[in-house]
Amino acid sequence: MDAFYASVEQRDFPELKGKPIAVGGSKERGVVAAASYEARKYGVYSAMSSKIAYQKCPGLIFRKPRFDQYKAVSLQIRAIFARYTDLIEPLALDEAFLDVTENKIGLPSATLIAKEIKAAIFKETQLVASAGISVNKFVAKVATDMDKPNGLYVVQPDQVVGFIEKLPIEKFFGIGKVTAAKMKRMGVFRGKDLNRFALTDLESRLGKLGKYLYHLSRGEDHRPVVADRLRKSIGAERTYDQDIEKFDGLEHAFLSIAQEVFRRLSQVNVYGKTITIKLKFSDFSQITRSRTLAEIATSEDQIYTNALELIEEFKDQNFSIRLVGVSISNLNNTPDSGPLQLTLGF
Repeated sequence: MDAFYASVEQRDFPELKGKPIAVGGSKERGVVAAASYEARKYGVYSAMSSKIAYQKCPGLIFRKPRFDQYKAVSLQIRAIFARYTDLIEPLALDEAFLDVTENKIGLPSATLIAKEIKAAIFKETQLVASAGISVNKFVAKVATDMDKPNGLYVVQPDQVVGFIEKLPIEKFFGIGKVTAAKMKRMGVFRGKDLNRFALTDLESRLGKLGKYLYHLSRGEDHRPVVADRLRKSIGAERTYDQDIEKFDGLEHAFLSIAQEVFRRLSQVNVYGKTITIKLKFSDFSQITRSRTLAEIATSEDQIYTNALELIEEFKDQNFSIRLVGVSISNLNNTPDSGPLQLTLGF
């Protein structure tokens, strides 16, 4: 979906159409969750500090997220997908992989199916989607971003290698800023540069990532589209209007977030062993700390207590914290998970 959260806001509130808007944050605090295309012209993008976004676009209109509404629209869109295939792997509320090799309407062309889906989405939701069509997940995912908004980009089987050769290295899965800088020092700027390296060379330099990139650079991605994918973690985080500067304030923040995380776990009847905390400071630097418990955490008190122990080091320090987060991973959502020993609240 194109600028999904922002587009839903503009659809539901016509006075916002054609205006630069950002979902999330405010002029002073927070982070942009989504930006309309009008805002993007000013250089405003998701994950940007709201303060920086406002500096780039003084006329930016901030909207509070309405996640219940976004989820409802997402379900509408997935219902449209389901008319064509049951092999749907959601990546987020606004994005999914579809395998239409065997499709419900018997069309021999993935491109025709994508056109039908795009038209149905627009007719039923008044929202615009972009589609990337190719032989595997990696190429299709990258193709989706090639012609936004309202894009339809096809990479035929005989075009895959040439398409990948031209890709900037940052477009490859698993390549963040640090790894991209490392690869550029290796002389790797595009897919064609990556293709020059032998498998053993990339493995020795990058480990498992090297093997993965070796195959991607040759157009090889055999991951299937997996419906009903299992969640790997559940968490919550909060950006505060005023920086937290005292430890008791941090304690209160973690209590509130631990309660929210436990509520989310309870909703889906899933619990986990690994607790991770995240702190973002006023200078936008951040840290994470994790611990894996011997037993599954089945109460908000366990989450809260362990989270506090992970920040023990800050008790006697000066700090200025703008964001606090907690997540639970190592979840018991596999089919062979055994019975749980629940912790009673007394």
